[in-house]
Amino acid sequence: MAELRDPVQISVPVDGGDLSALYWAADAPGSPIAVLVHGITANAMAWARVAAALAGEFEVVAPDLRGRAGSAGLPGPYGLERHAQDVATLLDRFGADDDAGADATVLVGHSMGAFVAALAAAGPARDEVHGLVLVDGGLALAEPPGADVDAKLAAVLGPSLDRLSTTFPDLPAVRAFWERHPAVGPWVDVPSVAAYLSRDLVAGETPLRSACVPEAVRVDGGDMLLNERVLEATTALPVPATLLWATRGLFDQRPGLYDEVRLAGLGLEPSGITAREVPDTNHYSILWAEQGVAAVADEVRAAASR
Repeated sequence: MAELRDPVQISVPVDGGDLSALYWAADAPGSPIAVLVHGITANAMAWARVAAALAGEFEVVAPDLRGRAGSAGLPGPYGLERHAQDVATLLDRFGADDDAGADATVLVGHSMGAFVAALAAAGPARDEVHGLVLVDGGLALAEPPGADVDAKLAAVLGPSLDRLSTTFPDLPAVRAFWERHPAVGPWVDVPSVAAYLSRDLVAGETPLRSACVPEAVRVDGGDMLLNERVLEATTALPVPATLLWATRGLFDQRPGLYDEVRLAGLGLEPSGITAREVPDTNHYSILWAEQGVAAVADEVRAAASR
């Protein structure tokens, strides 16, 4: 595993305020850009291990999406198309559409972030993106049980959603909460994962609570599950894409969000999407386990070289 580099905290002006992001510099000017987009209740630090594998070789930037972590104060309206526009604005900031800028720009999205990345590539960032990597997301999910959006999200997210209405007296209580999570629990004492869990918290506030805005999660989750424009974005991509899918799901269960049967039913070939399983990973550890980090980094390099 590559040695972790400390990122620089930056902000990018977007509609309504400043988008918070983490930035890992490249070793040489004109290096390709990798933009890493996190999931529905996550934050930029989820990508720390992937960023370590790419930093130096790539200019790496990972935003906190609107309504999360350092971008929690950005106003609505929320929705995946709003996030896609924020990503396009971030690309403009890094000169991705400038002839003197990077040779290649690769969008990478995990979970809900994969839907955002696909939307950005198919829409407002269409002329700026040279490659797209979807990590356990971006393609239509099996419809979860539930009569409405809230029930469906609860079925999909479980503890990750429950924490939005939970307060914690101290960091050990936060750790104990996540230690019980079947997919995240084995990783809570890995420093980069602990930093990711800590970044979720509202700074300087006691008791501790998640900075995620519940309305943002609800609106974005509805888009991810039910919005036809979102679900059809992968049918209009300007570049080939790769889906890396985890063997196990959000609760470390089998099957995960995708498997061979589901992917066969989605008919990916006309969309120019290649699907690859990342063995022995779950929905979270695909970003943290050595084989997951290597798979994502290799696909980013391959996309940039194309």
